[in-house]
Amino acid sequence: MNPPATAAVPATAASPLPQPLLQVRGLVKHFPIRRGLFGRVQGQVRAVDGVDLTLRERETLGVVGESGCGKSTLGRALLRLIEPSAGQVLFDGTDLGTLDAAALRSQRRAMQIIFQDPFSSLNPRMTVGRILAEPLRLHGLHRGREGERVAELLRTVGLAPEHALRYPHEFSGGQRQRIGIARALAVEPRLVVCDEAVSALDVSVQAQVVNLLQDLQQRLGLAYVFIAHDLAVVRHIATHVAVMYLGRIVEWADKRTLFAAPRHPYTQALLAAIPVPEPPRAAGGARTRLLLAGDVPSPAKPPPGCRFHTRCPHARPRCAEDSPALQATLEAAAAGATHAVACHFWREIEPAAAALPEAAPANPRLERLQAAFRD
Repeated sequence: MNPPATAAVPATAASPLPQPLLQVRGLVKHFPIRRGLFGRVQGQVRAVDGVDLTLRERETLGVVGESGCGKSTLGRALLRLIEPSAGQVLFDGTDLGTLDAAALRSQRRAMQIIFQDPFSSLNPRMTVGRILAEPLRLHGLHRGREGERVAELLRTVGLAPEHALRYPHEFSGGQRQRIGIARALAVEPRLVVCDEAVSALDVSVQAQVVNLLQDLQQRLGLAYVFIAHDLAVVRHIATHVAVMYLGRIVEWADKRTLFAAPRHPYTQALLAAIPVPEPPRAAGGARTRLLLAGDVPSPAKPPPGCRFHTRCPHARPRCAEDSPALQATLEAAAAGATHAVACHFWREIEPAAAALPEAAPANPRLERLQAAFRD
């Protein structure tokens, strides 16, 4: 089980740390594999297997990893949309696992989710106005002035109040995602889980939605758990990043530290796969890239020891026997930052070059092309 990872700057006498909004301790979610006439359990899919994390108000935790690593399952288990198999989720000091159905519904006013597919998550038989008014009625909010609140929500996400009379199929993908964001904001939450909220959108629309999420965070003081595949988007919006592999967090750091000096081999491989406009060239004239061998193991039969050892270029015999715990790096501790790595030999692995440079070198051809489109 990973030790608790904290996403914050060390406390001082002048600036004490705020209490965490969300604390997760040893969260586990296993799905039974049933076979045969009587549906006997033949095994377990270890979707989430011992995750610890901490999130404070106004922070954004980016959760990244390959498909099937457990990101979306983690997001749903945080809100008890699916029941965890073990572990503890504390929201503002309240253990969500101890709440009955009525208390959990009341608590969910403060915890909302934005789903990946903006079309399938909206009822096609309801107008946008009814979709946004439904959570208000469930929680008894703004009684007698639901229409005013719906119009306010639509304006907040950049839509017009008259859009309340339309149906979801009458909107574009980006507009539907804005409706999903408005629905999540309707009950004035403090935590929003964004489950691949921009993955199904075009790049230009992605930028609009991400900028909207950041603007809402600043105005409303929201905390986000931002689940995504696109590391460039995560770098833009996140304050801290957790890298998942086969149900476990293998590296956790603040955004700048992780992208500047990743220490886990899996994180290095993920960052090396990011396309950049002007990639650096190695001495031989080819771009340096770390390629992983083999396929992702099945979460139903994860490898013993370190789960990444079957694909790791730095694997040793100990990796197949002993599961590593998250260890804080000395450099981060000395600098007052947070950086933890689940690797036995991370100290012996050279940090990878920084990914996604802050400023790409000037490209005259690209500048002329951009100027032509502006004109």
